[in-house]
Amino acid sequence: MSVTDVLAPWAAINDALGLSAPIRDEAHYAELLAFVDEAFEQFGENDEHPIFGLVSIVADRIREYEARVHPWPELPPSELLRELMAEHGIRQSDLPEVGTQSVVSEVLAGKRGLNLRQVKALSERFKVPMEVFST
Repeated sequence: MSVTDVLAPWAAINDALGLSAPIRDEAHYAELLAFVDEAFEQFGENDEHPIFGLVSIVADRIREYEARVHPWPELPPSELLRELMAEHGIRQSDLPEVGTQSVVSEVLAGKRGLNLRQVKALSERFKVPMEVFST
């Protein structure tokens, strides 16, 4: 395979998604988010599907845009978790990935930190980068 072999397919993908440059604006951002959602709706059961290679590239562009235009506030992990819980209507007992209700209470009070397993689980649950829990 040569560069020439992939040039036409890449040009079509680039024309459709605009991946050769950073995300231009909110409309472009919304289009890429919709593409990722559609890919997961259609192929989410098959994480080996080749579309997820492209989804990974799109996700990188989305992360870059969000970091530039919609940065996460620098809050202590306890406050961030409290904000996310309020935003999603979640109670302490709804977070088994953190631990028992008493463990969640200690985390929210700032008396206990989050470990890597908890951070990963919360990141996946709330669809946020793991880094937001590390301030």
